[in-house]
Formats: sequence, C-alpha cells, structure tokens
Amino acid sequence: MTLTPRPLLAALVAVAALWASPSTALAQQDYPNKPVKWIVPYPPAGTTDVLARIVAQWLTEKMGQPFVVENRPGAGNNLGTESVIKSPPDGYTMLLVNPANGINATLYKNLNFNFIRDIAPVAGIVRTPNVMEVTNSLPVKTVKEFIDYCKANPGKINMASSGNGTSVHLSGELFKFMTGCDMVHVPYKGAGPALVDLIGGQVHVLFDNLPSSIGHIRGGRLRALGVTSEGREPSLPGVPTVGETVPGYEATAWFGIGMPKGTPREIINKVNAEVNRALADPKMRERLAELGGKPIAGTPEDFGRVIAAETAKWEKVVTASGAKPD
Repeated sequence: MTLTPRPLLAALVAVAALWASPSTALAQQDYPNKPVKWIVPYPPAGTTDVLARIVAQWLTEKMGQPFVVENRPGAGNNLGTESVIKSPPDGYTMLLVNPANGINATLYKNLNFNFIRDIAPVAGIVRTPNVMEVTNSLPVKTVKEFIDYCKANPGKINMASSGNGTSVHLSGELFKFMTGCDMVHVPYKGAGPALVDLIGGQVHVLFDNLPSSIGHIRGGRLRALGVTSEGREPSLPGVPTVGETVPGYEATAWFGIGMPKGTPREIINKVNAEVNRALADPKMRERLAELGGKPIAGTPEDFGRVIAAETAKWEKVVTASGAKPD
C-alpha cells in the first residue's frame, strides 16, 4: 500500500474543501445570491410597512435579488425584532428598525435581548413627524379645543396606538403627561387596524406616523390637529405643530435597517451603500417627502448613534410618564 505524504495529504484536503463550498469572502462578494427576508414587526399598511416596501423595491431592482417584506407583528414589536436577532448573521434577514426598538428597552423589563448590543446598525432611512389626528365626529378642530374637550370629559377619550411601546403610543403618553389630559390607551397590532377604527369613530385620537395617515388626512377621512415635529411639516402646510399650543412638545419617528450582530461588515457596507444611493435619488426623495419623510443617510455608525440617542431620549419619557405595557 502506498502512503500519501502528510504535506500532500493536507494540500489535497484543503483543495477539496475549496471545491466543496465557496469561501466566506467569496460568499460576501457575491451577496446577495438568494432572496433577502426583511422583517417588519407590524401588520401591513402602517408606516413601517409602507417604507419597507418602497425601499425593498429599490433594493430588489438594484441588487439583483428579491428583498421580501415579511410582516411579523406581536408583543409590541418585540416578536419580529427577536426573530431577527436570533437569525443567522449572514445578511439574509433584516429588520425594519423603528422607534419602538429604542422605547422598548425601558418599557419592557424582561426582554430576551438587548437591542443595542444584539443588533448591527446597517442604514438609516428616514425621520418623520407623527400627526395628532382625530375622528371626524369629534367636535374639535384645534389642539386647544381638544385639550378643553378632554378635560371636560375625563376618561372618555380613547387614544388609539399602533401598539405598546411604539412612537405612536409614547407620543400620546407625552401629550397626556404635558397637558394633564385623561385618555384611555387602546393599543392595536399596527397602524392599519387603528386607522380603520379611528375613521369609523370607535376611537377618538391617534398620534400616528405621518406616512400611514397622510392620505386619509388629505382625503378628508380624518382631521389633523397638529404635527409632533419641532417645525411645521411641508407636506401638510396648513397644520400647526402641537408645540405651538403645548410649548416644548416634540416627538419624531425614525426608521432604518438592522441585521443580527456578527453580520459581515462587507455585507453591511453593501446594503448601506445601496440605501444611501436610494436616498440620494431625486424620485425616491420626492416619494419620501410626499409621506413626510426626511432622509437620514449616513454610515452604519451614524445610524447606530441615532439608535443610542433615541433610546436615551425615550427612557426619560417612559420613566416620567409612567407608561407601562398594557
């Protein structure tokens, strides 16, 4: 029997391994070579869903593989978030990061993850104001009239939200805290079903992310009382800010992409670069502006700083308001 020398045997094994599977570097270079799943932790029709589908179409066209939006609502955004954190860090599962990810760090005491530690920031997409809007049957047309009506009817105003811990929920809690309005929180599993009941009059007020509500406001199905940003919103020029009546009130929503911690930097950089190209495109910027979105392009580190700053901001609001998951 002829024995193969050890160095030659080692070389043959190495060559066989190369043929058996592509190297990690090659896999990253070819990314994406199969569909990418983009988890939106809310039902269809809300802001997170709308934004994800707009950007997913761009990424699909430019990167040569489908970026498939998958709605996975539940547990105030935490169900979808945890599913991404526990996914393989190979770039084929993304999360639509949203304000609830920063809020829930304080709102929920026993999460199975630490968002800042366990997610890799990839790219910011947009920052949007929320809009304070009421059902048309409510006899108020301004923020002041709403406050007066609310105080004359304590505990009788139902404040809808897209779920516990969302910026929609906490924008309302901040309003309650700053005005003394006594409202009953009614959480829904996303903005879509909340809007249906607001239009139908089953609930009275919603501090919704602007992109999912602006069509209903323009169509006269809902009445906007104020936007939650520091300045007025160009897409709704006739609507004042809430802060014009409640000095110091300000709350905006922010959205971006995250991947599981440990995702190769080369993949993160690829997606980041393509998202930034999308945000620089005039037609994309116009589409986002119609929804009230202001692009927040930048590096993964830039988006990481947004996440950290917003988490710290909402920690103060949650603590001061005493908000708890219902």
